[in-house]
Amino acid sequence: MTDTTQQENTVVPAPMAASESVMSGVYTRRPIPPKLYRIGEVVSYANVSRQTIHNYTTMGLLQESSWSAGGHRLYDESVFQRLDRIAEQKAQKKTLQEIRDNLTQLDSKAG
Repeated sequence: MTDTTQQENTVVPAPMAASESVMSGVYTRRPIPPKLYRIGEVVSYANVSRQTIHNYTTMGLLQESSWSAGGHRLYDESVFQRLDRIAEQKAQKKTLQEIRDNLTQLDSKAG
């Protein structure tokens, strides 16, 4: 006896390549796996420079979660949301001092 049941062809979209992350002029970052990130990893996911991350950290806009045994700064997942907030406020022409004040106010409300 021959089975005549046909399976439906299901089209599954391929994962987005890094070169396809820019659509309609808006940068879309790759999905972020949960872990602690070294500064180089933050740079590759967040589309900002290493120096920017360093400057934001020394100015108090970002805070490292811990340090590795080798002395590298480690950031948790919240750094990406924080970088997004900084970028949004910079787009609104806010100064870094205003951004820091806004973030400090948000942090105090959060607990």
